[in-house]
Amino acid sequence: MRIMGLDLGEKTIGVALSDPLKITAQGLKVIRRQTLDHDLEELEKIKKEYSVEEVVVGLPRMMNGTIGPMGEKILEFADILGKRWQIPVKTWDERLSTMQAERVLIEADLSRKKRKGLIDKTAAVLILQSYLGARKEEKENE
Repeated sequence: MRIMGLDLGEKTIGVALSDPLKITAQGLKVIRRQTLDHDLEELEKIKKEYSVEEVVVGLPRMMNGTIGPMGEKILEFADILGKRWQIPVKTWDERLSTMQAERVLIEADLSRKKRKGLIDKTAAVLILQSYLGARKEEKENE
């Protein structure tokens, strides 16, 4: 059983998965968004193939902590996903995750063209890894 991490954008969805022990996050793919049904079908295939039991969706907040228009769309998507799949779908503060992903890819010395194809997947990894780390810390403090 794994946890799926998602970085939802207007045009793409970055997808990451935890390892079966839920310790590390690995980038899986980038889905080109088309329609809601298409997007959900693509994610459903991944859910089944990897036995996903929980989903973490990056929630972009404004720097003052409020939720903007894109955040509202993501909350709606997360709600639809949770109702459709009947598994926990949580949101995770993703402020600056795309900028952090860009920095990681620049440090890896990837060309601009290669970075463009990896940025969403890398952001999904960062979101999921942050969630996994907080989850581990919470369990240790119990």
